[in-house]
Amino acid sequence: MLPWFVDQHPLYLAPMAGVSDSIFRRLCKEQGADVLVTEFVSADGILKRNRHTRNMLRFHNTERPLGAQLFGADPDRMAEAAKAVFEWVQPDFVDLNFGCPVNKVVSKHGGSALLKDCPLLERVASSVVKAVHPLPVTAKIRIGWDENSINAVTTAKILEHAGIQAIAVHGRTKEQGYGGFADWDTIGSVADSVMIPVIGNGDIRSGEDVAMRLGESKVQGLMIGRAAMAAPWIFRQAKHFLLTGEILPEPTVAERWRHIVLHCKMEVQEVGSELHALVGMRSRLMAYTKAMPSGRFLRSQLQHVTSLAGLETIAHQHQTIGEWRREGHTIAV
Repeated sequence: MLPWFVDQHPLYLAPMAGVSDSIFRRLCKEQGADVLVTEFVSADGILKRNRHTRNMLRFHNTERPLGAQLFGADPDRMAEAAKAVFEWVQPDFVDLNFGCPVNKVVSKHGGSALLKDCPLLERVASSVVKAVHPLPVTAKIRIGWDENSINAVTTAKILEHAGIQAIAVHGRTKEQGYGGFADWDTIGSVADSVMIPVIGNGDIRSGEDVAMRLGESKVQGLMIGRAAMAAPWIFRQAKHFLLTGEILPEPTVAERWRHIVLHCKMEVQEVGSELHALVGMRSRLMAYTKAMPSGRFLRSQLQHVTSLAGLETIAHQHQTIGEWRREGHTIAV
């Protein structure tokens, strides 16, 4: 068994394109995430020695245990790419993406497309397992292509037979994308059907959700994605609830702003330009505004931020608005 499953139910940060870069992974690690996975990279990008692809695979030792996630549909090229990744960065495991629903990936027969071609999926998994042995290989799947082809149990058994050592199951079909609700009954059926650890993923938004899903099924780990984009402290809250049964209070507005400013400062240091870093962070800043007071006002301000000084001014103004409201004043937003 993978060591991070021994004596615990690890919490994974889901790999999310454009989100789960090294900086965000480190911030989530500080908040209690146990296992991290890189943004997915293509086998073709690796084999072409694409600089951007290589940069996406970089990580700090503080992020371990960490997996490098690959996608592709050619067994030989996937095997070669996995070996190259191991030589480049020495991750703790390789993770295979059989779940991405994005059309530009699926159209190349990658991601969720392989859920419709289980023989090819098996060849890809087997080739990578053999190529990087004894490095562990894990996989992420969805429950099926659409509601008429739910095949997660079959897929999981195939992957287990191929030598995959853990499977993350997103409880939606490819056709659902990120809409509707995650099917935790099917996730539970997968966990019942294989001997390797199953990591459940989908609609986990709180510590109480973590405890409920662990209590209702045989999943041995949980993966948190979109909820962490807005509230990376969900990992700390979940661990506290599992240990004590107590619900931690939500971070104060001031605590949220300290986190946001820290994230932006780390990004500026990485990029080397305040303008480019802050412009690149705008979509991330939008996510952080969820559940924050005066969110519409805040988003209108953050859409134009270009410097750390400007960000800190917005933070001060936003907290001042909060003080006004607590004192009974109103302000147009």
